[in-house]
Amino acid sequence: MSFSNNKLRGEVNIPGDKSISHRSIMLSSISNGKNIVKNFLSGEDCLSTISCFQKMGIKAEMCRKNEVIIQGRGLRGLTKPIQNLNVGNSGTTIRLMMGILAGQNFESTLIGDNSISKRPMKRVTDPLRLMGAKISGNEDANFTPITIGGGNLSGIDYKMPIASAQVKSSIILASLYANSPSKIIEKNKSRNHTEIMLKSFGADIDVNGNEIYVNPVQNLYSEDIFVPGDISSAAFFIAGASMLKGSEVLIKNVGLNETRTGILDVLKDMGGDYEVLNKKYVCGELMGDILVRHSNLNSTIIDSKLIPRLIDEIPIIAVMATQAEGTTIIKDAKELKVKESNRISSVVSNLKKMGADIEELDDGMIIKGPTKLRGCSIESFSDHRIAMAFSIASLVASGNTNIDNTSCIEISFPHFYDILKQITY
Repeated sequence: MSFSNNKLRGEVNIPGDKSISHRSIMLSSISNGKNIVKNFLSGEDCLSTISCFQKMGIKAEMCRKNEVIIQGRGLRGLTKPIQNLNVGNSGTTIRLMMGILAGQNFESTLIGDNSISKRPMKRVTDPLRLMGAKISGNEDANFTPITIGGGNLSGIDYKMPIASAQVKSSIILASLYANSPSKIIEKNKSRNHTEIMLKSFGADIDVNGNEIYVNPVQNLYSEDIFVPGDISSAAFFIAGASMLKGSEVLIKNVGLNETRTGILDVLKDMGGDYEVLNKKYVCGELMGDILVRHSNLNSTIIDSKLIPRLIDEIPIIAVMATQAEGTTIIKDAKELKVKESNRISSVVSNLKKMGADIEELDDGMIIKGPTKLRGCSIESFSDHRIAMAFSIASLVASGNTNIDNTSCIEISFPHFYDILKQITY
């Protein structure tokens, strides 16, 4: 795919939030009754979640565009799959689903694609084992295939060593099945979609600062869900409009959960020009419209206080930093190394090719700007966020940019290029 253009103008409707879409299928499946999910993200990752639950007896039907009807079978209504559960490329699917499988009375095996086979899972399997789950897998259940024999779980008092919504959510979901309450303590607050959605489904869960208390329950109750637009997807248009002179983009119905809006905090700190309009709560989640205009950006520092709130946005923030005045430092972001690619080295190597003044750190990067980027051949590393970040970088660069394997974008943002072309002038 090749781009070389100079401004973004128009109105954008982005796909439903990936994190919330995953959770909507999972919680609907283990609730009692019929659930309708609207504005569902029909990307490959979320479709993997549907497929896994269908293999455990759940009826899930895509009845119209971006709408799914799920017939829940209750907390203990899943059936033993007759084949392995293939999560594809989805880290959210495998890590959260392990929490649910830990509470079942059957054994199941989780597999995924080549990328998943390299992503660490002991951060989840270790606390689940402490709760009583029987888990085996490669390198002491750190890598797939991973087999889980569930049931007979006990509550846990667990202080999380890393800030991870996936790990936290897995423990919370397992705690629903335990024989005693659980307490989970976060180092830094991570995205809280699981807690919000579980409350709406009738779970006994309480949050006090960075402490989460979960009591076991017998049932969850059906709840229709509207999925707000994904701010991680909106970030690419936010960045593009901020960098390109003459740009003005209105992004509609974006999720504004405070655990996810780190990108807006960074943009404000960089001197960005944006407004948030039409705020409202839908299904417990805050959403609204984001209006972004071009501005002269300044450098910033991003560290552990912000990282959990924008971990997926680091690649596009790094691109923004190449156009900002001064030295931007991104640190405390080692988690980037175990995403779909090593996003630290992926970003640094590609931006160096484009002429950026960038230095790789063990836990982040240092970027000096502004620099004039030049078009070149970019490697996506089959990572959807790398492919999209450098598609936006190509709009800033002189000459043509060619990005390999852009099909990986289907994982989280179907029709990304169609939307981008519609607002590019």
